[in-house]
Amino acid sequence: MDIDEQISACAGLVQRGDPDRFRAVMAAPVGLRRMLFPLYAFNLEVARAPWVTKEPLIAEMRLQWWRDALGEIAGGGNVRRHEVVTPLAQALDPRAARDLDGLIDARRKDIEGRPPASVDDLTRYLDRTAGTLLWTAARLAGAADAPAIRDAGLAYGMAAWLKAVPGLVEKGRQPLPPGEPHDVISGLAKAALDALDRFAQSKVEKPARAVLLVLSDTRAELRAFAAHPGQTPQINPAISRIRLGWHAVRT
Repeated sequence: MDIDEQISACAGLVQRGDPDRFRAVMAAPVGLRRMLFPLYAFNLEVARAPWVTKEPLIAEMRLQWWRDALGEIAGGGNVRRHEVVTPLAQALDPRAARDLDGLIDARRKDIEGRPPASVDDLTRYLDRTAGTLLWTAARLAGAADAPAIRDAGLAYGMAAWLKAVPGLVEKGRQPLPPGEPHDVISGLAKAALDALDRFAQSKVEKPARAVLLVLSDTRAELRAFAAHPGQTPQINPAISRIRLGWHAVRT
């Protein structure tokens, strides 16, 4: 399998497992897709690792496999051959590989299955996962303002987390910090909107703007959670496509 076939395989993984990011990447310039698809396929595989087995030790081993792969990439030597790792090694620089190691470490909380101890605890988790992922992608594309991009990543991650709450509850998890659920959800959504507002005041370098197309529905979703915390937002697909296309034209 050559590098183009491996990138296509990564795109297929993202299309099936992370359709929102897939749509955003497909709206980005072709050159960026060669970096974004392997990066998002990596994120998907790491996010799945704690959930594909009920054995904590096996889940830890899966995460360690990816940490070892990142170590090889950061070291600049031989890198294991794998349909995601091989194109990922071409997309990342050593700094990105080291940053993503922190993302994997944060995912260990998913193995433990403990509820967030506080709003700050959940915020740190989302910053280390969604925030790190978006910052890595944006930096590799030319962005320089880490705090602003991390605010955007936190907002995106919070919207995704709140959408996942019903499914996590069905699996026996408690995904929310202590408090009355509707009040907690509304408060989390408002805090994420504040982060998105801070990001909106920044100036993102033009080559990196297409990475942020993934945020096209985030504000609408967070506003819906803030106003109606007992409901999962139902974004009209046609409006979502129009919104994504509008943002893509403006990048």
